[in-house]
Amino acid sequence: QVQLVESGGGLVQPGGSLRLSCAASGDIFNVNVMEWYRQAPGQERERVAIISRYDRTNYKDSVKGRFTISRDNAKNTVYLQMNSLKPEDTAVYYCSARTTSNTYWGQGTQVTVSA
Repeated sequence: QVQLVESGGGLVQPGGSLRLSCAASGDIFNVNVMEWYRQAPGQERERVAIISRYDRTNYKDSVKGRFTISRDNAKNTVYLQMNSLKPEDTAVYYCSARTTSNTYWGQGTQVTVSA
């Protein structure tokens, strides 16, 4: 089992920045990739960023150059730095951890981009 707790969401004006955190605990040694997803009202959940155990990263096209995924292994925490935020980035953001047999999810954190 892997437990994930997200934090760092909130209300920000367009053009602003937020940093989301995802603290992992439990059977983290079997985690192969960590990902950030988001889900806007009435929309399907979509992957925003991914980081592998070898620190390879990939991003959804619409966030490339604005979002950065990173991690601190000493703190068992993955981050999503979000810059130049747009109203269309408004969503609940979820952290996930994938092992060879399971995918674990956090509870989500709300990000609202509005003037």
